[in-house]
Amino acid sequence: MIAAEDMELPLLDMSALLWAMSMAIALLAGFIKGIVGFAMPLIMISLLGAFQPPDIALAGLILPTLLSNVLQAGRDGALAAWAAIKQFRIFLITAGVCLILSAQLYTSLSIGVLFLSIAIPVVLFCLLQIAGWRTTLHRQNPAVEIGVGAFSGFIGGLSAVWGPALVAYLTALNTEKRLQMRTQGAAFGLGSLLLLFAHGPSGVVRPETLTFSAILVIPAVIGTWLGSQIQDRINQETFRKATLWMLLIAGLNLLRRGILAL
Repeated sequence: MIAAEDMELPLLDMSALLWAMSMAIALLAGFIKGIVGFAMPLIMISLLGAFQPPDIALAGLILPTLLSNVLQAGRDGALAAWAAIKQFRIFLITAGVCLILSAQLYTSLSIGVLFLSIAIPVVLFCLLQIAGWRTTLHRQNPAVEIGVGAFSGFIGGLSAVWGPALVAYLTALNTEKRLQMRTQGAAFGLGSLLLLFAHGPSGVVRPETLTFSAILVIPAVIGTWLGSQIQDRINQETFRKATLWMLLIAGLNLLRRGILAL
């Protein structure tokens, strides 16, 4: 457990500049998410963490991520979202269980090691894909989904970054753009909801940090809507390339943070 005195949120005395920076980060994260369907937690935890304590940066992204993913998953209607949940239920169940369990280890493991464990495979995957080596799965594989789900959930409970492994898996399946957006929205939305409850016992989620997170919802949702207007206008191959480049940038940033944290 994290001591309450170690996690005070300076809401009342935080400067206008810090508020503006926090809201601009949420807007940027939402905009990129609206285009490629992921990366909000990566962007928010990385940039907020530059001037906010780690627990506040983590709590700050939970509500914006939750709401933006609910909107993303439901863009084509509730039935389409439910179909995506059923199709990838093995991943979702596995990731959910591992996320809840690993969230309780938040204060005991090295964040540097965690970031490197995400970054290295993601960067290698993206570089190979961009160079022209296509790793293609012709159909869903339950064993692969269990492995990807366990990895995503374990890392997600500790760092709130659970997207890269799922995005890499969906890209390898060459998932149709709108289905991929729905699946990512459903998966990340459920993950955000579980994260909200799982980090109550860890001390990260509490009234002060939830207030901070709730305020960031507004710019995050606006950014997501703006990005979605661009996403609607790009074709499948452009979407795939944009996804890979965004995933590579996110992976390199995590690699940098992991090395610095060691």
